[in-house]
Amino acid sequence: MSARPTGRLVRREDGLYLQLDRLFSATIDDVWRSLTNPEAMSHWIGTYTGNPRTGAVKAKLSQSPHADWEYATVMEWDPPHRLQFDLGEGEYQRRVFCHLSEGGGHTTLTMGQRLHSPVEAGVVGPTLDFYLDRLTAYRHQEPLPSYDAYFSPYSLFYRELMVPPKSA
Repeated sequence: MSARPTGRLVRREDGLYLQLDRLFSATIDDVWRSLTNPEAMSHWIGTYTGNPRTGAVKAKLSQSPHADWEYATVMEWDPPHRLQFDLGEGEYQRRVFCHLSEGGGHTTLTMGQRLHSPVEAGVVGPTLDFYLDRLTAYRHQEPLPSYDAYFSPYSLFYRELMVPPKSA
């Protein structure tokens, strides 16, 4: 588990995002595989079917056996550097991106999710920290954290984040 919440609010061209970073002592290709290979994903977040290069996949991003499959539209697939997709439909649609960069024997992963409202940060933030910590634990072959350790302790931090002003 992260010692503390790690996210920040960032304005991007298409809206307000909650963004988090993780640093891995690994090559960019190795981290990309953990993020995009269905078998590797199944150990920490879920899986998908389909071909991301075509733009359409079905994903189940949950460890729950009762989780539903959701349609995903892959908007950017640039291995091993960038991935952006919309997951779900209607008011439940989420836009998520992953950017990877490598330097000095390390790879930085920046993950972000667009928010419909700043209030969503109180739920989205703990969830993203949880999944990124699961990714880290999986990669280090450590026990995976439980979501219960995230929501209550992290929610207040994310609800109190300052929303950056809109650019003029």
